[in-house]
Amino acid sequence: MPLHSVSVAGVVVRDDGRVLVIRRADNGTWEPPGGVLELDERPEDGAVREVLEETGIRVSVERLTGVYKNVSRGVVALVFLCRPIDGAERTSSESTAVEWLTAEEVEKAMGEVYAVRVLDALDVASAPHVRSHDGRHLLNSV
Repeated sequence: MPLHSVSVAGVVVRDDGRVLVIRRADNGTWEPPGGVLELDERPEDGAVREVLEETGIRVSVERLTGVYKNVSRGVVALVFLCRPIDGAERTSSESTAVEWLTAEEVEKAMGEVYAVRVLDALDVASAPHVRSHDGRHLLNSV
């Protein structure tokens, strides 16, 4: 029986509306900071840990904004809206750049399966989104 893995990501938004993103060291893509949830970890705690590890920014989690399934890799990603508490931007072994982007810059810099996670998180009026993708493109809902 195939297994799934669970990842978490934090869409960190400053008061000016800019979003914290990283350029991944392994493939050069821009994404919200995140990674694999550890077995003994609450999802919110995993998002806080991943953001701190990859960016140097400590955050508080506000709410779950989306669940995203990569059907080709069996990865389920939980994405949380976060606010920065303190820290200073820095790269890590997993990132080559850390930037604060506007929503428009996110749409230009990121592939659609990552940009939609940020845009969904910025959509404060709606319930958490549930979406599936093939690793590159969103799949239509039934």
